Amino acid sequence: MNVQNPPAPGLNAHALQLADRINTAGFEGNVLSATPLAVRIGETGMAVVFRYGVVVFMGLSPQEESAFLDRLRPRLFGVISPHEEETAKIQLAREAEEIPVGGPVLVREFSLERLLIVADALAKSVVLGRGEREIAGVFDIIDPFARELAKFGRTSKSRTAMLKLLGEALLVQHRVSGRVAVGEKPDALWDRPDLERLYARLEDEYELSERVETLNRKLAVIAETATTLADIIDTKRSLRLEIIVVILIAVEVVVAAYDIYVRGGH
Repeated sequence: MNVQNPPAPGLNAHALQLADRINTAGFEGNVLSATPLAVRIGETGMAVVFRYGVVVFMGLSPQEESAFLDRLRPRLFGVISPHEEETAKIQLAREAEEIPVGGPVLVREFSLERLLIVADALAKSVVLGRGEREIAGVFDIIDPFARELAKFGRTSKSRTAMLKLLGEALLVQHRVSGRVAVGEKPDALWDRPDLERLYARLEDEYELSERVETLNRKLAVIAETATTLADIIDTKRSLRLEIIVVILIAVEVVVAAYDIYVRGGH
């Protein structure tokens, strides 16, 4: 089933991460696919909506994209600003389906299954891009903590600040591994296993597996760092409490000794 036969030699694909989640239930329009939601726009365009907050436009003008975004706006939860985005060019292949380095995505036909697979790879790449940017921001926050600890042997930050960093890392991990499931293959491959090679090439082009592994390693470093700093702060707090207890005991001993002395003097 050909979704479109555009007069132009290719399609422009534009992926946007709009929010943390998009409600796709009950969407009205010329629906081509339910999972993910794919909607025909005009004669030659299509929008693919992913529940984890990404929409991929194919063959649409900026005006058509804007009009579709207006329809989606009431369905967005946890809106992201600014949006993460990525673009790609999809062209008909004369021979084998491939992706030249830095070039367009070559497909034998603009079939629904092929376009859904391309949209899936673009959507995952956009989500990973957001995760990479957020993790880089967390590392920028951790760096002064580590420098302060190396220079003075202590940190002025609170345990709450450490736990916030840990929470941010966990949110990224949940989004990438849980909600998006970057490591899983698109649903379209269940019906078209012959397109496995196309998805494998897309996966290599956008380095999806490598980026997930790198992201997970960075998340592990952040979690370990935050936990270590929190433990240091807890140890410091415990030492402070022990000193207070020792002082209170000493005061009590002095008061008791004074009381015995006063009584003995009389």
